[in-house]
Amino acid sequence: MSKSIKLAILGLGTVGTGVVHLINDNLGELKRRSGRDIMITEVGTRRKRDDIDSSIIQNSDLMAVAASDNVDIVIEVIGGTTLAKDVIMQAIKNGKHVVTANKALLAEHGNEIFAAAEANNVHVAYEAAVAGGIPIIKVMREALAANKIDWLAGIINGTGNFIMTEMRDKGRPFADVLTEAQELGYAEADPTFDVEGIDAAHKLALLASIAFGIPLQFDKVYCEGITDITLQDVSYAEELGYRIKHVGFAVRRDGNGAEDNAGIELRVHPTLIPQDALLANVNGVKNAVLVNSHPLGQTLYYGDGAGAGATASAVMADVMDLVRVLGSTANGDNGHHVPHLSFQPEQLSDTPILRAEQMTTGYYLRVHAFDNPGVLADITRILSDAGINIDAILQKPAHKVGQVPVIILTLPVVESQMNLAIEKIEKLEAITGKVVRIRLDELA
Repeated sequence: MSKSIKLAILGLGTVGTGVVHLINDNLGELKRRSGRDIMITEVGTRRKRDDIDSSIIQNSDLMAVAASDNVDIVIEVIGGTTLAKDVIMQAIKNGKHVVTANKALLAEHGNEIFAAAEANNVHVAYEAAVAGGIPIIKVMREALAANKIDWLAGIINGTGNFIMTEMRDKGRPFADVLTEAQELGYAEADPTFDVEGIDAAHKLALLASIAFGIPLQFDKVYCEGITDITLQDVSYAEELGYRIKHVGFAVRRDGNGAEDNAGIELRVHPTLIPQDALLANVNGVKNAVLVNSHPLGQTLYYGDGAGAGATASAVMADVMDLVRVLGSTANGDNGHHVPHLSFQPEQLSDTPILRAEQMTTGYYLRVHAFDNPGVLADITRILSDAGINIDAILQKPAHKVGQVPVIILTLPVVESQMNLAIEKIEKLEAITGKVVRIRLDELA
């Protein structure tokens, strides 16, 4: 008879408790699908819990749990990048497989963690680290393994998406919606990671490595938040047929003959996307990832990006994969092992990550100018001289006496060219204040 697979859960917060409940509720289904008994033998928790079965050992020493002989798989859901790293490395050293939901840890230390796992012949699974219950990691590592991924675009932070949705649908200012998001538990007391794009950048680093077979490089992700988005720009975007979303992009560029601009773009920022695009209609706290690959084409993956149920579902999907690996290994073969980042470790490439000024996008520009003759002509001339093609122009009624806002949409251009053009526009005598710019992508 096959031996039971023994689990340890490190952290009994929202996600850890969700995993316990899922196992208790679906134990029969888990056994039928895996062919093995699955049981929680230990939990790492700072405070003893009365709602945990008395047969489960509760231990505040997480390092001891990670090294326990009574554990086959360690589930890390404590968060952070210090203690979490230590316990995961301890588990790996002691021959334990690991399941983690910790995107920050993997984005910043994943190269080291995965190398240690390879050296110790164990697996680190992390489906729950990106987009909650959406199985995007499995899809990209396995279902799309025969495809060449050209680009992906993802709404991968529910807090930011909730804020942008409320601003658009109800005309509410950013600060007001952020306060509600905190009251509802969508945003932390310190919302920096969400509203400044850092959380999405962690997730994008993981997705990009799987997509393109490159080492994890979180420090090279361009990151821009949503704190400066105004209702004015949300409204103008709608009028022009676009919606502003906070999107993470990973794009493979061939440089179009310019070798200096060949490489991979990793960027998180507010973006105008067409109103009729599927990604534009992902609202509230939902997440979605759009993947463009060859030969398959575009595919969209949508669902809950956070919460106890969604995250616990992803955690247990990884556990089930590892249970099957342990089962096949016990039966005398090497088990089914998909490389951590989809590509064989020795095949990861050193494709350069492009700097911000090398990136290529379309642009939304909002320029405030005195209503003088020839101003619009001066602006369009500067853009033309910089090799920037205009797609649309919208001139609005004056907000202040004698001043008019001019809205311009451009076709894609290398950012360095746009920087030079904006610098010249802002020097025109008729221009008041700074040019507002938001990137634009047709997702084509």
